[in-house]
Amino acid sequence: MANLKEVKERINSVNSTQQITKAMKMVAASKLRRAQDKIIQMRPYSQKLTAILNNISSGMEGSFEIEFAKEREVRNVLVIPVTSDKGLCGAFNSNILKATMVDINTHFAGKNVTVMPLGRKAMDFFKKRDFKLITDYFQVFSDVSFGNVKEAAEYVMEAFIDGTYDQVVMVYNEFKNVSTQLVQVEQFLPIQKAVSPEGAGTADTDYIVEPSKEYIVEELVPNSLKIQFYKAILDSNASEHGARMTAMDKATDNAGELLRELKLVYNRTRQAAITNEILEIVAGAEALGNN
Repeated sequence: MANLKEVKERINSVNSTQQITKAMKMVAASKLRRAQDKIIQMRPYSQKLTAILNNISSGMEGSFEIEFAKEREVRNVLVIPVTSDKGLCGAFNSNILKATMVDINTHFAGKNVTVMPLGRKAMDFFKKRDFKLITDYFQVFSDVSFGNVKEAAEYVMEAFIDGTYDQVVMVYNEFKNVSTQLVQVEQFLPIQKAVSPEGAGTADTDYIVEPSKEYIVEELVPNSLKIQFYKAILDSNASEHGARMTAMDKATDNAGELLRELKLVYNRTRQAAITNEILEIVAGAEALGNN
């Protein structure tokens, strides 16, 4: 039978842990609301702008070359895994790191792969592995603002134009709801062309473009890419808080179940101790009576 004092100490320890997980759940819920509002507001704008530019750039094929859509033989690849700075968020980070390694080993085997980790967990993971790293932007989540994020996006875009990288891929969690985050492996550069669904006839939309398609594309393509990059960061940020909120909720429930089991063990141990004391008293009384 377990020692009564040890069981009491475990109950106090689990109870303290439960209070911490409850507090962390509330903090994550508060942060999630703000992060969720940001991504919900950004997503429709980003998706529509990307669709329009893909449509226009596809219609200009052969007449005007877009630098960010230029396809080259893939020799040098930049992979951007987006994780969080902190843990205690379930499989949020491990799913990203696993998907990144699978993508590198299957699609980019034999290529020169460079990793630009965004988030401390990705940084810590890839520091221990044999990859060339870009470490200037891993603290992007210290200030999730467009002004801060666009610096990382501008570096990636300039490196692609310079020919340093032939392809850029982002791996991040897309926010669906509090309990669901989907891992996305998305080609950031070169810009992918719009694809018409089979049997849909003319899928492209005719736009009236002023002053010219060339001017619009040259001005908006860089901004569109920065917004797309920022959207991925916002998706990951909201997903992190949703995953942490879910993980802490489960941890709180598990602590509650463990407390119930420990209290049952405590009561049984206490009853056994009382029973033993009674038996000792009765035995002592009988021994005195016999004498």
